[in-house]
Amino acid sequence: MTQRTTTPSGRPLPGEYAPYAQADIDAVVGTDAATVLAALAVDTRTFLDSLPESQVHGLRYAPSKWSLKEVLGHIIDDERIFTYRALCLARGETTPLVGFDEKVYAAHADAESRPWEDLLDEYQVVRAATIALFRSLPPAGWARAGNVNGYRATPRGLAFHIAGHELHHLRIVRERYVPLLVLAR
Repeated sequence: MTQRTTTPSGRPLPGEYAPYAQADIDAVVGTDAATVLAALAVDTRTFLDSLPESQVHGLRYAPSKWSLKEVLGHIIDDERIFTYRALCLARGETTPLVGFDEKVYAAHADAESRPWEDLLDEYQVVRAATIALFRSLPPAGWARAGNVNGYRATPRGLAFHIAGHELHHLRIVRERYVPLLVLAR
């Protein structure tokens, strides 16, 4: 069996992702989206595996904020959507891609009723599919631009958005949720 050589994505430039994502993308270390996402998946899963179901169930740092399970569900949903968008652009889609309301998605996902391990497994499966897609992109696919929710984007920019978005939420989890776990012990 011949093994295909993958094309590294390179880092996105401003104008390849939404301006609001700049700080999150700046936090991503690395120059290849698939490699970054693979390493991040290991780190994220290891960290989240250390949080027991008995302590994450219903955990919120403020009454109006998402529970920890809802945060993970949001990370999963966001990745699916941004990977779909990257696929569309890489394949030459010219129709503008619409946005989504993350609060509506979270409200209908019912993540809080699901076992923590199920959410962790879903995260891992979604990430594996994302990496498989990104490893399959030809060089031209990474830079093929289109309109996503009113801004210009490329698959490379969207891939780094996925990583930066996850890092953003993990920072919040460490700063605001984990201290509550320590208090609960």
